[in-house]
Amino acid sequence: MASPTNFLLHTFVWLVLATTAFSLSPKFYDQVCPQALPAIKKIVQAAVHRERRMGASLLRLHFHDCFVNGCDGSLLLDSTATIDSEKNARANVNSTRGFEVIDQIKAEVDKVCGRPVVSCADILAVAARDSVVALGGPSWKVRLGRRDSTTASKNLANSVLPSPFMDLPVLINNFKNQGLNERDLVALSGGHTIGLAQCFTFRNRIYNATNIDPAFAKERRATCPRDGGNSNLAPLDPTPSRFDTSYFKNLVEKRGLLISDQALFNGGSTDDLVKTYISDPAVFWNDFSKSMIKMGNIKPLTSKQGQIRVNCRKVNW
Repeated sequence: MASPTNFLLHTFVWLVLATTAFSLSPKFYDQVCPQALPAIKKIVQAAVHRERRMGASLLRLHFHDCFVNGCDGSLLLDSTATIDSEKNARANVNSTRGFEVIDQIKAEVDKVCGRPVVSCADILAVAARDSVVALGGPSWKVRLGRRDSTTASKNLANSVLPSPFMDLPVLINNFKNQGLNERDLVALSGGHTIGLAQCFTFRNRIYNATNIDPAFAKERRATCPRDGGNSNLAPLDPTPSRFDTSYFKNLVEKRGLLISDQALFNGGSTDDLVKTYISDPAVFWNDFSKSMIKMGNIKPLTSKQGQIRVNCRKVNW
């Protein structure tokens, strides 16, 4: 009979091996389907070339997926009799977009791989990276091997997705609940260097805030009236189609579009990091890449958990 010490040692070794086997890896598809990642990149590049804004939209899909029960593709599920789609959550309805690009990627990847081996969750992670690169931003090695959820939660999405109206303490706590720290918060918020926002998300700021450049507020009011025009768009920074540090420069000038943007530079604990990213863009690029990898590792489904969906919008029968 094995001694208790040997038993514990064997158990520890098994757990280490199991964790290693089921953890995410950039090489996950190298043997299974080496054509998968090039196929994703090709479609993302074409989509961003057609519409530069799509790069920001695809990045946002990955973000909003990961914050709700982890990076499991749950955001992509349509509503059914048993699923209340996260697409209908406050932060997503009439806002998240790019689902048809994900459908196109899924069809092409399954075609080149000969069968459904690449999860929708992994497609979101790779498409986010490729979108950033397509808009001139940094690249990173996406860890892969996620599987897809069979459930979604609009209620959870309503409670955990960060809001454009949050102040710094609430933002810090929101990210902390996902295992992300203040540096991750500022770096990932830097994703707002690309893309646009709807009028209703920044109306209160441009009409009521005191920590805002008056000329900027006046400029934004021209396309965002006090009443109506909720879906009118404005750029999150002056170069919404280019991944750069203009977003952070805007904050120092009190020209952050959202309340949650300007909160990062408003006399609080994140001010110095904003200034660091302006003075040394390489630090921002490095931090953004690290934080994207960290975010992409939030509660992934692996091994026999979940499934590899045939259609990203529906659970397999």
